[in-house]
Amino acid sequence: MPEYEARKTIDHQEIRRWAEARGGHPVTVRGTEESGEGAGVLRIGFHRDFSLETLEWEDFFDQFEDEDLAFLYQEKTRDGKPSRFFKLVSRE
Repeated sequence: MPEYEARKTIDHQEIRRWAEARGGHPVTVRGTEESGEGAGVLRIGFHRDFSLETLEWEDFFDQFEDEDLAFLYQEKTRDGKPSRFFKLVSRE
């Protein structure tokens, strides 16, 4: 599979490796938590954004598992540069 094609994984180490290699960290969108249950809408943050709240990886992956998510991502763009494309999708 070419590195520019999207891949799907549920492997926590692979997700963390991909994010940290690009300067990313786990975050949640502020205001999307539901009455203290869960972290809210998950994202990988690459820059400072006041609408996002940083999470610990453990909390990110707890929510990731609770929501039965998978990580869709791209290693490199067609021109060979590291890609930041990702999307959190249903495991179905």
